[in-house]
Amino acid sequence: MTRPNTTSSSVTLSICHMAGMIDLAALPLWIGALMNFYGLTAPQAGVVVTTFLAAVVAASVIFAPMFNRLPHRAFVAGGFAISACAFFTCSLLHAPAGSVYPFILLHAVAGLGAGAALSVTHGAIGRTANPHRLFGIVNIAMGALAIVMFATVPALIAQFGGQLLFWAMAATMALASLVALMCFPASRTDPRETARQAAGQAHAPMPRAAWLTIVVIVCLALNQATVFSFVERIGVVRDFGLDKVQLILVVMGFVNLAPGLLAALLQKRLSPIAVGIAGPILQAGLALTLTGSSSFASYAVPAVFYVSLVIFTHTFLFGLLARVDTTGRAVAATPAMMMFGSAIGPALGGLIASTIGYHGLGWSTAVFATVAVLAMLLVRRELARAPETTALATA
Repeated sequence: MTRPNTTSSSVTLSICHMAGMIDLAALPLWIGALMNFYGLTAPQAGVVVTTFLAAVVAASVIFAPMFNRLPHRAFVAGGFAISACAFFTCSLLHAPAGSVYPFILLHAVAGLGAGAALSVTHGAIGRTANPHRLFGIVNIAMGALAIVMFATVPALIAQFGGQLLFWAMAATMALASLVALMCFPASRTDPRETARQAAGQAHAPMPRAAWLTIVVIVCLALNQATVFSFVERIGVVRDFGLDKVQLILVVMGFVNLAPGLLAALLQKRLSPIAVGIAGPILQAGLALTLTGSSSFASYAVPAVFYVSLVIFTHTFLFGLLARVDTTGRAVAATPAMMMFGSAIGPALGGLIASTIGYHGLGWSTAVFATVAVLAMLLVRRELARAPETTALATA
């Protein structure tokens, strides 16, 4: 087991984060393969992917409170191994698919394995010397995976078929499992001390400021999924041209490499409270501009920066959450926070778009952004009340 706060530890956690958050990179290809190669309808493909996301949320909710009592290395390696086996089994299913249920079952198993492993990964990041900086770094790895997948997988799917996507996902999970088995970092806390404190930590309530910060993160993730799921459709409906829309998505992939690094560099210069307030406001502004766009420029600019703003803001909130709740339980629930919004966002966005129109997505984002800002103001008040966290209220 690798010592924490070393280069090998950071690389290991980056690979595990990249594998656990693979849906952020593979989602468009995922849906496309299920529909085009396996013959699933759009609702069926959506249910399959949502099953994976819901299983990740369930695993995170179950295991995050147990973070300090779990065998980290074995748990992460085992979780990713289970997910790898499930995705590889998906690749063996015949096309066109005779039934959607095998996909649903296998995606549920894959989500439970990946969610369990990712919860411990995020908990371990939260227990490092500088969780903020490391979370920014692991998001750079996530952006790199997205670029690689978009650059290589579509052509390979066209050549070898839809099962290639599941091979790639299984290989990513298997790599994370192997790396975790060999190099997953040990906890900073002495194991005997952890054993003495585990029972008390398991039942001690998390600070109110931690719960309020979680509300902010859920709102950010929900707003991202609600609008981003329909970015391509909005561009096509507004007659900007499919080629231009696809170019925007490629540019966005490269832009998304920057916010993690930028957040790490600006850690000491920006207040997490200020970023937590400004982030949702700017997100609502971008969403309103994008969904109400009448020109390509007013569509392209917010589309390019929409996801990167969330990555930047979430990095600061992750660091704040790790400092507010030092047990690691709150940050271990990061997959639940993110995937909850990712699972609900597309369905909510579809309902709004079909009843109100795409401009309604922007106003929906403004509503949840208001909730996030109010929650962040309450976080500041909670931190200012406690002597041990007063500095965080203005840091």
